[in-house]
Amino acid sequence: MSHSETHALKQTQSDHYDESHGSVKTYLIGFVLSVILTAIPFYMVMEGDFSKATTLWSIVTLAIVQIWVHLKYFLHLNFTTEDGRASTFSFLFSALIIVMVVGLSVWIIYESNAMMMY
Repeated sequence: MSHSETHALKQTQSDHYDESHGSVKTYLIGFVLSVILTAIPFYMVMEGDFSKATTLWSIVTLAIVQIWVHLKYFLHLNFTTEDGRASTFSFLFSALIIVMVVGLSVWIIYESNAMMMY
């Protein structure tokens, strides 16, 4: 390879590295959002001023938002690039397999216990 080709390859690799890994700014944004999304449900539970239904739905909603924050700011999953789509689909497939294995294992254990009791 010529010098210019080597330089272009290194530049492309460094650009890819910069895109796939976050900057300090994105990590700080993710951290601040995570702290806020943790502090709100903590405050709601500790104060006890809210109804159980409101507290439960707030915790579930903020947990889902926090999952999105972690996926976006810490794992850098996105649909804007081809690599991002592939990474996101790989993550979703892995999550599906884990949920199925854990869920079906719990179901089998529960049913086995129920059959042993009768």
